[in-house]
Amino acid sequence: MNINKKPLREFIGKPVVTKEGKRLGLVKDITFETRTGELIQLLIKDQTPYLKSLNVETNTSKESVIPYNSIIAVADFIVVSEEDLI
Repeated sequence: MNINKKPLREFIGKPVVTKEGKRLGLVKDITFETRTGELIQLLIKDQTPYLKSLNVETNTSKESVIPYNSIIAVADFIVVSEEDLI
């Protein structure tokens, strides 16, 4: 999937769902490699109980972290593969 040319503002606030349609939360921020601009992960706000039950990685602020390699599609919402989260 090529999401390299999407501006940051197109990600912030978008809903994040699994490919099965389970809502996980909203994109709060993005972590990327400053040298290359490569997307590393999404930070999620308004985490749903479902996301919390998956026991995904969290940062020091207790925000859930969604790795880049789990992103399947970006449109009106961001679709991720649940298998790549756990």
